[in-house]
Amino acid sequence: MTRISRTLLPTLKDPPADAEALSHKLLVRAGMVRQMGAGLWTYLPAGWRAHRKVEQIIREEMDRIGGQEISMPVLQPADPWEKTGRYGIDELFKLEDRKGSPMVLAMTHEECVTGHMANEIRSYRDLPQLVYQLQTKERDEPRPRAGILRTREFVMKDAYSFDRDEAGLQETYNLCIEAYDRIYDRSGIRWYRVESDVGMMGGSGAHEYMAPCGAGEDTIALAPGYAANVEVASANPRPIEAGEQLGGPAEVETPGLKTVEEVSSALGVDPGALIKSVPVITDEDEFILVLVRGDHQLNPIKLANALGIQSRPAREDEIEQKLGPPGYIGPVGASVRILKDRAIGGTGLVAGANRPDLHLKGVEPGRDFAFEEADVRSVVEGDTTDDGHPITLEPAIEVGNIFQLGTRYSVPLGATFLDENGKEQPIVMGSYGIGPARIVAAAAEQFADDKGLSWPPAITPWQIHLVSLSKPDEPERAEADSLYEALLEGGFEVLYDDRDAGPGQKLTDAELIGCPLRVVVGRRGLADGIYEGSERRSGQEHRIPVDGGAEEIARIYAALSGSD
Repeated sequence: MTRISRTLLPTLKDPPADAEALSHKLLVRAGMVRQMGAGLWTYLPAGWRAHRKVEQIIREEMDRIGGQEISMPVLQPADPWEKTGRYGIDELFKLEDRKGSPMVLAMTHEECVTGHMANEIRSYRDLPQLVYQLQTKERDEPRPRAGILRTREFVMKDAYSFDRDEAGLQETYNLCIEAYDRIYDRSGIRWYRVESDVGMMGGSGAHEYMAPCGAGEDTIALAPGYAANVEVASANPRPIEAGEQLGGPAEVETPGLKTVEEVSSALGVDPGALIKSVPVITDEDEFILVLVRGDHQLNPIKLANALGIQSRPAREDEIEQKLGPPGYIGPVGASVRILKDRAIGGTGLVAGANRPDLHLKGVEPGRDFAFEEADVRSVVEGDTTDDGHPITLEPAIEVGNIFQLGTRYSVPLGATFLDENGKEQPIVMGSYGIGPARIVAAAAEQFADDKGLSWPPAITPWQIHLVSLSKPDEPERAEADSLYEALLEGGFEVLYDDRDAGPGQKLTDAELIGCPLRVVVGRRGLADGIYEGSERRSGQEHRIPVDGGAEEIARIYAALSGSD
């Protein structure tokens, strides 16, 4: 039973002053969440109801594919994290117990679960296994932001699979894809499954689940039949107008012109015909000159994958020492390792001359400089897929991820099994994460309007918002109380506004909280023998006869929720 007069549901007229994301503003205003500190949030009853509904959908779909729910500790000894090389991650909370033993607060549970499997799995007959948990995670996030989207403590569903070989992993991975697709469909949000980078998790392959919305901190590249995070997306660049073709590079004066826009405008060439030179220093102190088209940007994740090592931008003094004045550097005559982006091609290109106020025109890769080649640029709108479809870019929230870990964790932690021939083999692993809070936030972002939230029926805190416009001592209140009881007996989750407050406040709060169906019981409607119904998402109004009202409300709700 949920009567607002007895419920902790502190709605607000104005959002927090520091709130930027729509979900941050509305979830606070609607009394769903409250902040305790930077990146630390308390879920109030309404917000936790939505969160728990997401959790239940996750549980049902993981159980459906044979997942076994467990619970692992958040506080863990540091030793296994040191063995896997993840102890040095900046975002990992590190501490010591009273004995001085190093400990961590887990951000994921690969180390813990792999250690258990190393002790329990003996034979190929013990495989495969798929376990999951819904557990608190801790992350020393450098810049908590966007309300519950980027926090330092959160609940995550993390699942881990254990197979005999890559073929078994692929089978389990595909099962989890099917489960995840159903989870997001059932949650009612819009989503894409995209190719992604393995990042700090490691492994051989990964996908992310993205929910498009304006507050998204990621960007996805989309085309018919194609979806990828821009961190790894590849596409064909737009054609460029070739510059002047010469028998060799020719100097051209460009005094004070350092940017792509300035040089291309002065020389009357397509910005894509310029070679942008980006010098970097790897973690092994190697100086590399990376080249991208003038109309493109270097993608640091693609670069790290291409080099197999992290790097940083070179400083001005390092550039001066190796090449020449910043703003005028280029590959021709450079005695450094050169990595050219695959999109650079053709002849008649323009590059820096490695001398002040000079560029070179008529540059041709291969003829004028040697290079290695890789895809290291970020895709842009206007690129196309191999079958000619244009790429569009859309901001999105990451709401889940899945990784083919392979033996990334089983080898350092000694998780092995004996195969049919009695030979010891490393267990092949996968990991699969979902953030319930991110699904809640995505729903808030995707379906809100200028009045407030609008929950998908599957994860709404309550299905029906019942509003009584009469005071406690008025006869119409008894009719509202009766309808409330009838709806509860019908199995509905009802938020009943029985407060001694004005109609304006009650109706405004109903819009803000965003339950799928609002039913108003007031003197005017009862005089006509009706309850007044309103669908939150569509705005469709319903005149519901008092006689048989609960049954009619059930029919309306079944229709709007797609369950009829």
